[in-house]
Amino acid sequence: MTNSTLTSDEQKQNPGQLNSVQLNIVTLVNMERAVASGSLSDAMYMMDNSIGGSGQGTRQLETVCKQGQVLNWIIRPIDMERRPDGTWPPMPKINNIVVLDSEPGDEEHAAERKLFTELKIYGMPDRMRSPLTPVYYYWAGTVLSTAKPGVYKYRLVVELEQEHTRDKLYLNTVDHPSLRVIEV
Repeated sequence: MTNSTLTSDEQKQNPGQLNSVQLNIVTLVNMERAVASGSLSDAMYMMDNSIGGSGQGTRQLETVCKQGQVLNWIIRPIDMERRPDGTWPPMPKINNIVVLDSEPGDEEHAAERKLFTELKIYGMPDRMRSPLTPVYYYWAGTVLSTAKPGVYKYRLVVELEQEHTRDKLYLNTVDHPSLRVIEV
């Protein structure tokens, strides 16, 4: 079926949505270091499967993505092995992703425009964790087909489980990763 044979409703439904590879943005967290320092500065490492991005293995990862592309943010601790006593190490979780304003001097403020649709947090809850399978959390969204091409910095709000307590520690990324949106 060619574009000219589609009805106007079919053409409008998901403009920019392509049959393309979903991008995975993986964040590894050194839980002990993050909790001890109260910071993600020297305890977080990011990588992705985009082509042409930069900053692999750093906190300043730049992911190249297209309008309409699905992004999966995956987060897990560096130490993810089940312990000899059968317990699992504390797990990090992305609590929120905040796209930042691109105006000079306003980089710490949330942008007023949406960049992607959010599918929010999904993954297996801890209480359902299998003793044989490790769990990680992820957050997904689709870059809007109307997103203007450019570089968008963002901040991860990360929730860290505390060892031996039910307390949670919430940390924000300070060195901001970014998405480089390219036109389809």
